[in-house]
Amino acid sequence: MAQYLKHFNSCFFTTTQGIKLHYMINFDQEKLTSDKPVLVFNYGLVCNVEHWKHQLEYFDKLGFPIVFHDYRFHFKSGSTGTIRDCRFDFMVQDIEELCDHLNLNSVVMLGHSMGVNICLEFAYQLPSRCQALVLISGTVLPPQGIMFETNYMEFISPILQTLLERFPTPFQMIWKTGYQNPLATYLTHKGGFNVEKTPVEFVKTYLQRIGELKPELFFQLLEEMRNHKIINVLEEIKCPCLVMGGDKDSVIPFFLQETLESKLPNSDLYMIKDGSHVPQVDFPDSTNERILAFLDDL
Repeated sequence: MAQYLKHFNSCFFTTTQGIKLHYMINFDQEKLTSDKPVLVFNYGLVCNVEHWKHQLEYFDKLGFPIVFHDYRFHFKSGSTGTIRDCRFDFMVQDIEELCDHLNLNSVVMLGHSMGVNICLEFAYQLPSRCQALVLISGTVLPPQGIMFETNYMEFISPILQTLLERFPTPFQMIWKTGYQNPLATYLTHKGGFNVEKTPVEFVKTYLQRIGELKPELFFQLLEEMRNHKIINVLEEIKCPCLVMGGDKDSVIPFFLQETLESKLPNSDLYMIKDGSHVPQVDFPDSTNERILAFLDDL
C-alpha cells in the first residue's frame, strides 16, 4: 500500500444492485464525531486514487475523516450486467448506499474532472446529504465539443470505438501497454499536466492504471458526460461550492470553471496559476490550503 494510505483501511460492501464496491476509510465508524466534515473523494474519467494522493495525505494528517472509493467497473470494485450499467445515476446510488453503510448523514463531496459530474449529481439528487462541494477541472458541457478547445473528439471518438469493435485484441493490447510507449507518455504529459511540476513517473503510473480498465469503460463514461443534463438544474444546488481549475488547463479550458461558478448560487471560484488539468497534482500546497480555508468557513 502507498505510504500516503498507511492510515486507511481497505473495505468492501455489496450494494442493492449486487455491486461489490471497494472503499477506503481512515476512521473508526464507532468513534466518528461531528467536529470535522467527512470528505468523500471522487476521481475523474479512467483516473485513480493517485490523482488525490496529496489531498488524502494532507487532510488525513489534519484529522479529517475520509472516504475514498472505486466506482463500479473500476479497479477493485466489481460489476454486474453490461458496461452500460456504469451510469452516473447508478454510481450516485452506489455512493448513497456507501454513506448508509457507514452511517454518514452528511458529507463533503470532492470531485476532479468527471468526478465533478458525480458530485453535482449527488448534490442535486441528495441535497440533505451534501454539506458542500469541491469541484476541480470539471465541465457541465459535453466534453466532446470543448476538449482542447476543439471539437475533434466528436470525430475521433466514434472512429476509436469502431476500431475497438472491429479489432478488439490489438486495440486492447495497445490500451494496456500505452505506458510503455514513450510517445503516448510524452503526449499525455504535455497535454494534461504541468511538465515542470508533475514528474513523468506520475504520468507513466497513470497510463499503467488506465490499462487495468476496459477501453469500453472510457467510451461509456464519455457518453455519460455528453448526455449529462446537470447544467439545467445547477441553480437548484444550494450547498456551498468551491470551483477550482488551472488557467493552463488545455483539456478542460478554465472558462468552463467560470461558467460553472456563475450558475451555482452559492459558489466561489479559485484559479490556480499555471495549473493544468490536474492542478491538485501540479500545485498541491496551494490547492490544499484553499480547500482547507473553504472547509473552515462551512
